[in-house]
Amino acid sequence: MRPALYTAVEIKKNLEQLKDWKLDGNSIRKDFKFKDFISAFGFMTQVAFHAEKLNHHPDWKNVYNTVSITLNTHDAGGLTELDFKLAKLIDKIS
Repeated sequence: MRPALYTAVEIKKNLEQLKDWKLDGNSIRKDFKFKDFISAFGFMTQVAFHAEKLNHHPDWKNVYNTVSITLNTHDAGGLTELDFKLAKLIDKIS
């Protein structure tokens, strides 16, 4: 079953519960910096396990020690509970 799109009020409320995530159109995004490439890649591996469990996969990019993550529920056309659930798990890892 496809998750329901969040309203602007729900997005604002959930965004306030996250650390440093920014609203970017119909997505949320955050950059993570690490001491080196291996640490960044290890972080991505941990995120991948959580994403797979949720069957919700991030759009992301890694350049040396920086990982940029954008979350959006593509099949719903915007932000849903899945995006904020994964963002909270990612924050716990970082």
